[in-house]
Amino acid sequence: MTSIPLTISLYFGRQFATAVVIMLAALTALVSLFDFLELLRESATVPAAGFGVILEMELFRVPWSLLQILPFAVLLGGIIAFWRLARSSELVVARAAGVSAWQFLTVPVLIATLFGAFGTGAVSPLSAIMYSHAEALYNTYLKPGGGPLSLNGGQLWVRQADTGLVPDGVAVLNAQNVHLHDNILGADQVTILRLSDQTALLQRIAAAHATLNTGAWDLTGVSILRPGADPVRQGALDFPTDLTVHRVEESFASPSALSFWALPRFIALLKKSGFSPIQHELAFQALAALPLLCATMVLVAAGFSMRPSRRGGASRLLVSGVGCGFALFMVSQVANQFGTSGAIPVILAAWAPSVAGLFLALALLLHLEDG
Repeated sequence: MTSIPLTISLYFGRQFATAVVIMLAALTALVSLFDFLELLRESATVPAAGFGVILEMELFRVPWSLLQILPFAVLLGGIIAFWRLARSSELVVARAAGVSAWQFLTVPVLIATLFGAFGTGAVSPLSAIMYSHAEALYNTYLKPGGGPLSLNGGQLWVRQADTGLVPDGVAVLNAQNVHLHDNILGADQVTILRLSDQTALLQRIAAAHATLNTGAWDLTGVSILRPGADPVRQGALDFPTDLTVHRVEESFASPSALSFWALPRFIALLKKSGFSPIQHELAFQALAALPLLCATMVLVAAGFSMRPSRRGGASRLLVSGVGCGFALFMVSQVANQFGTSGAIPVILAAWAPSVAGLFLALALLLHLEDG
């Protein structure tokens, strides 16, 4: 790239970055305002949830809202920036100087990719920490008894390694009436099935009550049954486990409360414990695809806003660009639902909308530039 095209591309990149930052701030403020009003409505019947608590809750949600809004800020900011450049004939002058669309879009695409990478790598950890605090406040004031471990009165299923009877054994635990109080996890009517590596039942342990301690489940009112033998009853039994209260809580945490860097470890934990990791895998892949999605939004914005105003139909193209961006969002939501249900692979559900949008934008730009 020669000095003149590079200078023009840097100029266009600066205009694009400014428009995106302004749009990101405006959209985040708008979304946060509506979310704040919704929280105020929910707190109307909760005297303990005062204005300060709701405001604090919303402030903790701001980084999460910013991360969700980022692709649309890139799209709308790009449309505004490129439309203003086309309207002022700066794009016409650039093309007259021999600069192609691919040259002056290089810097904006790189900036958008960096925005996405910054959101994934830096904003995501901050968003996870603050969102978890917002969730804790919400569960304390607006949804008492809830939280990451929203199992109170419900069931818990856990699958873990069990080498006590056979080297590659597996233990499957089911607990009823799970409750968490003062960081102590308890449960009633606990059943543990100890299986071989061939899923043959080796032992069944039933307990009236269980408490999760460090390194073991403390079982009381125990009945042990082996195939072909009479039940053996005993008062108490410690069953080894590598789970902790903290890890169980995190296993049930919303994907939004986990950062991009923390998600792989928790996905492995979910698989090891027998829980479905699909929601967390989708969140991880969506964050990984965010830089590509932001770059795609730049190309979509350019394709729908670089048409010279003298050719007419500028407003129609701008509306079409916004509509295309929201259509891409709807497609991603539908793909997400298919991925959640297991109808399509998680990677396909997370990456297909971005890749499809990229091909659409490249086809539109090829038609605009060379057609």
